[in-house]
Amino acid sequence: MIIMIIIYNIILISITILLLPLIIAAFIVCPKLSAGWIQKIGFYTNKDIALNKKTTVFHAVSVGETNAIKEFVKEYRQKHPEENIIITTTTKTGQDIAKKAFNEIADKVVYFPYDFFFSVLSFFKTYKPEKIIIAETEIWPCFVTIAEKKGINVYTINGRLSPHSFSGYKKIKILLSPVLNKYEKFFMQSKDDAIRMIEIGAKKEKVEVMGNLKFDISTNLTEDGIKKYTDELKTEKYRILIAASTHHGEDEIILRVFNILKSTYNDAKLLLAPRHPQRYEEVIKLINATDYSWGKRSNNDNFDKNDIILLDTMGELAKLFSICYLAFIGGSFSSTGGHNPLEAAIWNKPVLSGPTVFNFKDIYKIVTDKNCAVIVNNEAELTKETLTFFSNKEKYNDFCKNAKSVFEENQGAIKYILERI
Repeated sequence: MIIMIIIYNIILISITILLLPLIIAAFIVCPKLSAGWIQKIGFYTNKDIALNKKTTVFHAVSVGETNAIKEFVKEYRQKHPEENIIITTTTKTGQDIAKKAFNEIADKVVYFPYDFFFSVLSFFKTYKPEKIIIAETEIWPCFVTIAEKKGINVYTINGRLSPHSFSGYKKIKILLSPVLNKYEKFFMQSKDDAIRMIEIGAKKEKVEVMGNLKFDISTNLTEDGIKKYTDELKTEKYRILIAASTHHGEDEIILRVFNILKSTYNDAKLLLAPRHPQRYEEVIKLINATDYSWGKRSNNDNFDKNDIILLDTMGELAKLFSICYLAFIGGSFSSTGGHNPLEAAIWNKPVLSGPTVFNFKDIYKIVTDKNCAVIVNNEAELTKETLTFFSNKEKYNDFCKNAKSVFEENQGAIKYILERI
């Protein structure tokens, strides 16, 4: 295995050197790609860390994983107040959200190292962790090999393995299996995920089904907090359709759906939340092509004066579901694979989604079977379902009640993990 890791590092470093001009160009053109690179190559500091304490590292790649582990880390901190807690992320957006989410919980938030041997060794030398808990399925051969050599237990929690990823991993099972079995445990979201993990080379005794941390979320917003959003956005007299985490091609669909909705229900308003900030200008052009008045959340614009508000702030979307009437979850009319519907459902709001939801297939099966979400196949069906929720109060209320019950039935993953780790 050591020989494999040496070869792996030689290949990784060679490719990096070969592509260095392109990497530098990408860093210049898209600065967010370069975020944290100094830490990632191994320049870490142990400031704010008490080295006489045990240290646990929680890794969350980006925003979704960070939000998923937030409640778990809070519970872990309460159970282990004597430990250092370090949060690592890979992306800048994940880092920004983590610093806000874990401001009073974690001792430090840093970037996860690149999988070069020198970067990993520096990370371990600086923070001396006793265990590392990785959210969802991240496989870093050098990182986990060095961790095992140093006696550091590495766990995967909330693990999932999509059919697409499974297909790719299965082709390199012979190389993957020795790496997977250096992990202490894989706690997977579902039986299907667990089976796939075993089939790509993990030992059966290392794999368990834990459920999904995403159900163990709370609203984290008081009645006063909801009133604050209601007052700021002036939503009291209106029914707000939130189009959340939209991708290229979906904003056009939503604007057409909203046009039909608005022509029938004058109290309808739209809060449009593109997934990526770099698309704001693109979406603004689409909104300007309509006849609707619109504003920006960053300007504190409200619905008394606007039919559409562009959500161009970070970290607010999950809370703004509290003031919506109905939520559409984006990434589902594209190849993205959808986003998490539970962020809206936790507020007892009905959820609509397009047909491509493989990233959250198991969650969508639960919420659609329980009739608190609807998957549509095309724009016409989305329009029809949106109009139905605005016209059929009985159906709307049933979906709201069902959303509440689905959380009551599926929570418990945090308790399970706390007992097992």
